[in-house]
Order: sequence, then C-alpha cells, then structure tokens
Amino acid sequence: MSVVQAASSLQLCRIMRPDDANIVGNVHGGTILKMIEEAGCIVGTRHCNTQDGDRCMAALVRVEKTEFLFPVFIGEVAHVTAEITYTSTHSLEVQVQVMSENILTGVKKLANKAALWYVPCSLKNVDKIMDVPPIKYASVEQEELGRKRYGAQKMERQETKARIEDMVPPPSNPEDPTKGQHTVGFSQSSLIHLVGPSDCTIHNYVHGGVTMKLMDEVAGIVAARHCSTNIVTASVDAINFHRKIIKGCVVTVTGRLTFASNKSMEIEVFVDASSLMEAGKEKYRAVSAFFTYISLDKANKALPVPPLKIDGEEEKRRFEEGNARYLQSKAKRLAEKERQE
Repeated sequence: MSVVQAASSLQLCRIMRPDDANIVGNVHGGTILKMIEEAGCIVGTRHCNTQDGDRCMAALVRVEKTEFLFPVFIGEVAHVTAEITYTSTHSLEVQVQVMSENILTGVKKLANKAALWYVPCSLKNVDKIMDVPPIKYASVEQEELGRKRYGAQKMERQETKARIEDMVPPPSNPEDPTKGQHTVGFSQSSLIHLVGPSDCTIHNYVHGGVTMKLMDEVAGIVAARHCSTNIVTASVDAINFHRKIIKGCVVTVTGRLTFASNKSMEIEVFVDASSLMEAGKEKYRAVSAFFTYISLDKANKALPVPPLKIDGEEEKRRFEEGNARYLQSKAKRLAEKERQE
C-alpha cells in the first residue's frame, strides 16, 4: 500500500486481492469501508496532533450515508483520498472518495464516497476529548455549510441513541417450512467475534473499520440467504458508534431484513458487546446501522428481489419505516440527478 501525504489530506492506494472479494470477484463493501476508515483515522489523527498538549488518536463516532456507486473487482487498484472538510471544537469531518483503477486498461471510476466524523481521544486518558485545531476554509459559505452538517449529524446521533432497542432475540423456528424462505426469521444472521489485538487501536479499542467490515459481512449473509444469488452492498445509511468496544470483548453482530423493494433490500445491523473476563457486566449496544443490498446476475446486472413476508405488528412497523427511508433516499437521488443535469 502506498501513501501520499499533505497537511489535511491523504491518499492510500492498494491493489484488490482475492481475499478482499466474494466468490464472484466483487470486492466486499466491508473491505472498502475499512480502507475508508483507515484513511480518515490517519488524516484526523495527524491533524489533531499538530498542536501542543496530550498526544491523541482520532476515534470514529459516525459515518454518514455512504453510496457504493460502482463495484470494485479483484486486480483493480483502489485509490482512497481523504480530506478534512470541517472542524468544531471537539470533532472533525473527513470526506473520503474511492476511485477504482483498472491497471490493464487505465479506466478509472468513482466507486465510493463517504463522510466520517471523528473526535480526538487523549492517549493518556481515553475518556478525555481533546480540542481540534481549526482548519482554513476557502470561503465563508464553505464554513457555514460545514457548520450545518455538523449540527445535523449531532442532532441525529442524539436521536438515534435515544432509539436504541433491546438486544435482538434469535428468530423462532427460522427453518420452519410453513413460514417460507423469505421471512425475516429465515435470513436473520449473527456473527460472534472475540476482539483481539489486531482489531484494536493503540488505545486497545476496536478500529471503526473493523466493526464496519463485520457488519457488512453479516448484512451480506442476510441478503444472500434471502435472494440465493450474488449480492453487493449498494449503500450504507448513517452508522452511529454509541459506545467503545475494548480488546477482549465478545461482539455479537446481528442482521435482519426490515424492508425489500423489487430491486433492493434494507438490512438493520446491530453490534452488541460484552466482557469475556467480567461476567457481571451486561451486554451493551455499541453500533447500529442500515445496509442496502442489491441482487446481481452473472453479468453484474440487477435482478428482482423476492418480496419480504411480514409476520406481526413489529415486523410491519419496521417494514413501513424502511419503506419511508427507501422513498426518501429515492427522492434525494432523483433531485441530485436533476440538479446535475
């Protein structure tokens, strides 16, 4: 991997290998998310250590809605560019773009773009949030737009934290043939992972990119079970990091379908953590997000998604909320397309 540095920007380059991809050669969305977070963490940490005081590490607290515009394949080079675009007193926004390059033809495509929010944590005391050095803006308007984004994400993080649900129970009789293949319970999946040193920062807390990769893996299993086809990540709604996960914890990553249109699936993913060594401590919700997947044929063309069979008031409520998010996202895409034209 090569690294190009500047004061408040960074570029990482890496060739995509077979272990980065699924069985048909599409690079996992989680692999891209992990690279995005690594770039954001590096540029954020470097920036926050340009001032006097405690040395610190940029900790990920939120990822805004992330669109996967084009798939990346084995053998292509991913160019990940990160730039700090806004700073508040205690947080900073990093915007990241991923360009995929076919090194045989020279063709480049914008594969992904994302916005991440970090806070600097002191290396002496991880609970101490450090001040963020201000950046210079190209214009007053640019600073004001950043301030609006900061206010919007802060409000949404607080609202999401207030909506945190209880632990997700395992599905009852998921293989029950009377309920059919395309129920929520049939495809609901969980992954259990013991957090080791390679997953962690120098604080001994889990890297945000590691968590996002696990979440994408579980969401992919849910989508594949529902469709029984090749599936890829289309987008990720805002990911909120509610609490830190420390080395030695056991994390349970659970995904369940909440909504399906004829072309896409929304999968809600939760990360719950518990201490392996301290049995008295309760499991807690660490991260939550919604992933959107699409189904593809062998030529990477979109396939219809089987309808989701709803059972009970709770599943109906989640389906209606998912439909509202789907329609809102569709309206935003259409408005953006019209603005560009």
